[in-house]
Amino acid sequence: NFLRWLASFRLRILFRTAFLLLILSVAALALTVLREEKQRGYRNYQQNLAKTKDQIVARLRHPSGQLALLNPSWTGGSRNLHPVLLPFSAIDFDDQNKVRHAIEMSDCLVHFENHASLCVAIGANPWIGGFIYVAGTFASGPLAAHEIGDRYLDGAHRMRVSVRLRKRDYRWLAPFEPLPSRPGSAVRGRFTGYEELDGRDYNERKTVREFRGWVWQEAACLDTGETAEDCRRRSFFSLRLPVEELIADLLRDRRAPWPPPDLGEIDVRIAVLPPGDGPALFDSASPGRRNEPFSLDSLGSLLQAGETLRIRRKGAASDLALIQSREQYGEGVSPLIVRLIRRLPVEDAAAREETVILEDAVDTRVGDYLIELRGEAGRAVIQALSSTATRLTWFVGAILAAIVLAWLVIEIGIVRRIARLTSRSRQLMRAPGGARFPAIEFTDLKGSDEMGILAGCLNHLLRRVREDAERERIRAAQEKEQWHAVGHEIMSPLQSLLALHGGPDDPDYRYLARMRQALRILYGAANPGEALQSSTLEVSTLDLDAFLANIAANAHHAGIDGVRYEGRGEALRVCADEYALEDVMGHLLNNAARHRAPGTPILLALAADETSATVRVFNEGEPISPEWQEKIFEYGFSGAGGEGDEEHRGQGLFVAKTYLAKMGGTIRAENEAGGVAFRLELLRADERE
Repeated sequence: NFLRWLASFRLRILFRTAFLLLILSVAALALTVLREEKQRGYRNYQQNLAKTKDQIVARLRHPSGQLALLNPSWTGGSRNLHPVLLPFSAIDFDDQNKVRHAIEMSDCLVHFENHASLCVAIGANPWIGGFIYVAGTFASGPLAAHEIGDRYLDGAHRMRVSVRLRKRDYRWLAPFEPLPSRPGSAVRGRFTGYEELDGRDYNERKTVREFRGWVWQEAACLDTGETAEDCRRRSFFSLRLPVEELIADLLRDRRAPWPPPDLGEIDVRIAVLPPGDGPALFDSASPGRRNEPFSLDSLGSLLQAGETLRIRRKGAASDLALIQSREQYGEGVSPLIVRLIRRLPVEDAAAREETVILEDAVDTRVGDYLIELRGEAGRAVIQALSSTATRLTWFVGAILAAIVLAWLVIEIGIVRRIARLTSRSRQLMRAPGGARFPAIEFTDLKGSDEMGILAGCLNHLLRRVREDAERERIRAAQEKEQWHAVGHEIMSPLQSLLALHGGPDDPDYRYLARMRQALRILYGAANPGEALQSSTLEVSTLDLDAFLANIAANAHHAGIDGVRYEGRGEALRVCADEYALEDVMGHLLNNAARHRAPGTPILLALAADETSATVRVFNEGEPISPEWQEKIFEYGFSGAGGEGDEEHRGQGLFVAKTYLAKMGGTIRAENEAGGVAFRLELLRADERE
């Protein structure tokens, strides 16, 4: 009783539990996603930090990065250029390709306007010599050469070089001298260095032996569409400047520091002068520098918020560079969300480190540099996740509010009315039936919706149910009395007919016996289908071959012509009720005669195997529709006439299937070529025994 009482609340419990679980599932889903995202965030942060470290180390191991390590204070932004320490031992200044490769890889070029660039550097190996290397480009027309023996140098393109070191000035003037080259190809020559004088006359002046300079002018014009002989072309030059102070330092002390401590105080100025007194084609002291060389501070763009890069030379007490991220943590984060995310557990212990420190080293020619990248994993992950969660809080809140609103609407508009309807329905269940059925009002539950319509119609339905039940009882009693009267009126003359045709060999006697059996089955039953299914048959042994021969010979007495059967010539005994089986064959032959093509015969055939015998009833005609092959054996189904057909009531095949089932047999209909065949299977008598 308690379970039945509890079951009456099942719908309300289901609604409320479903909505409660839905709210809890949304909250649990949000927390689970935050927890997984937090753990994934820690893991991704470590992976991203490792990638950032690899990028930084790869950048520093590149010659341009090593140049920034070796020259941490160099920016290339001063008016006069200072030499930088190259990550190479020296520069093979005689080979254009090697010089280009060295300065481009190290990224020491400072670019100027008018296609000019310049790199001033020293080698990493002091024993190569105390030289300053200068390489770069400038644009000019065809280079004018200095004629050998000419006492004046201003008739040719020339390069003015000055170096200031420890309050001492070195100045050279190097005119262009061509080398043999093929016409139409690149011009190759050299800059021969002289110590610069105040006057023009360089008669009998000797060149500086250690000053070396080379220049290569391209054959193509800068403007691709221009082909004139005097067009502007790009020239690449390479210089080696001997500085006596640097050489003297190395000779005085083999353990002298290299690079020199005052490397950043060495000023170098390069100017390319045209023939005559015109303005310089290129002057390194002029403004208009267009590039900012790579420096250690540029690594800050690779860092995320809260990350710090520390670079220190191995063995040094102080840091070479301390670079912090340029990004800042975002704002607009809810403190409640932050506290919630902090409390969420992270299962992977290795992934929940609050501070991640990654270390590496970069080898250079002048020593090793230690790299330390530090990241605040906890703060970065929580800040990023809190920022995302704060934006999504509105969506989660909207979903929860929609669920609660739907809950309230269903609770007030449906569940409460269902509770009232359930209470009054329980009163109906407890009330006695019949005329004393209580009249319970549902008018207060009426409305225009489904529940209101249901409540409004319930009174009317209950009244009609009571009236219909009373009418059905009266009708059943009348039908039963009618069947009794019909059976009584038919049974009396039928008994008289049986007395007149008393011989079992009389064909009329067989049909009269079948009628009597049918009346006994149906007598006293209100429903023919129920009567047939509840009937009892007397199954005995029957010679099926002789039975079919008798059926075919006497079919014309029942108005069915053209029934043919070719006998086996030997007895085939099966288990069956002779009258019931004759009734089955009668229904099948009537069905075949009704659907066969006019003038065609009905063929009977008999086949047998070790366990069963099969009777085939074939007629030519239209095939059975696939969707009807099972329905034709149902009670009341008839494809002959339709709803208004009074002659065919759909009982024949139902009777055949019912009788065969009681005799242990089966029946099925099959479409064959040219017609339809019904196959009856019966157990052989020897198998039944």
